Amino acid sequence: MTEDECVRGDAALTRAFAILGTRWTGLLLGQLGHGPAGYRELSRAVGRVSDSVLSERLTTLCEAGLVRRTVIEGPPVAVSYELTPAGCALIPVLGQISAWADEHLPA
Repeated sequence: MTEDECVRGDAALTRAFAILGTRWTGLLLGQLGHGPAGYRELSRAVGRVSDSVLSERLTTLCEAGLVRRTVIEGPPVAVSYELTPAGCALIPVLGQISAWADEHLPA
């Protein structure tokens, strides 16, 4: 591998972990891997996350193109979140990281 290839790889990992390395993000992606969910459903599934942090994480995931936000006209108006194809492509990777952590990191 050339030095340029290493630098590009490092830059790609830095970009990925800037998003994936934030608290709650992996749990949100994992939950959405089961299918679309509303805001409250995600809040309950993830647990002790504040509304402001949950909103920030979902906004970041939408801006990164990993999650799609859909407004469902009501009444009442509802919002649904689902993985995009790019987000779906992450699910097996997250599974591999989880398996690696189980094998190599202390519990």
